[in-house]
Amino acid sequence: MRTIDLSGKVALVTGGSRGLGKQMSLGLADAGADVVVASRRLESCQALVDDIESRGRKGLAVAAHTGKTEELDRLIEEAYAHFGRVDILINNAGMNPTVGPLSELSPDLFQKLFDVNTKGPWYLASRLAPRMAGHGGGSIINIISVGGLKPSAFQGFYASTKAALHAMTKVMAAEWAPLGIRVNNLAPGSYHSDLFDSAATMPGFLDGAIEASLQKRVAETEEIIGPVLYLASDMSAFTTGATLVSDGGYLVL
Repeated sequence: MRTIDLSGKVALVTGGSRGLGKQMSLGLADAGADVVVASRRLESCQALVDDIESRGRKGLAVAAHTGKTEELDRLIEEAYAHFGRVDILINNAGMNPTVGPLSELSPDLFQKLFDVNTKGPWYLASRLAPRMAGHGGGSIINIISVGGLKPSAFQGFYASTKAALHAMTKVMAAEWAPLGIRVNNLAPGSYHSDLFDSAATMPGFLDGAIEASLQKRVAETEEIIGPVLYLASDMSAFTTGATLVSDGGYLVL
C-alpha cells in the first residue's frame, strides 16, 4: 500500500502556528518533512517548532507578516539559509472574514485584506518559485476557503480577495509547470479552529454552519491534514491548477 513520505522535503507554512496552520505543520512533520513555521508571533512559532523537533523533525520559527513584502523576503532568506531549500509552500495566512454591507466598508480595510489574502501569497510564491525550480520544483498550496467559490452577503471583501487568489493559482500553475512546480487551491469549509470557535459564540453561527453541510457537522481541526498531504505529496503528481474542496458538501447545497 502506497503511503505519503515527505522525508527530505522542507515545507514552509504561513499562519502556521495555530488553528488549521498548526495542524498542517504537524501533519507535514509527521509525514517526514522539516517545517518552517511562519506567523506574526515568534514565540508561538517557536513553541510549535519545539513540538516538531520533539517528533524527530527539524523546524525553523520565523516571525513574518504576510501583508508586508519586506518581511516575506526575509522569510525566504532565513528559510534558505537554514535549510537550503523549500519544496512545499502552504499560503495559509489570511485575515479574518470581515462582515459588513459593501456600502459601509472602507477602502483602507479592502486594501488591508487584499494585502494579506491575495498580494502576500502571490508575492511569496512568485519569489520562491525560481528557487524551487533550481532544486527540482515542488508543490504550492494556496488556502482559499469556500468563501472564494460561493460568496455570501456581507463578506464581500473576504470573498473577493479569496476569489482573486483562486484565479491567481491557475496563472501560477500555467506559468510554473515547466519549472516542475505544481500549484493548487485548497478550499476548506467549516473546521474547528481558534477563529471558527470564537465566531461560534455568536447566536446561530454554529447551527448555521452545521446546517450548511451535507454531513451536518463541523470538521475537527486535524481533518485538514489529509487534503494538505495529498496536495503536498506525489500522491497528486498529476494535479495542478486544481481546487480541492473539503467542506462536508457545503458547495452542493
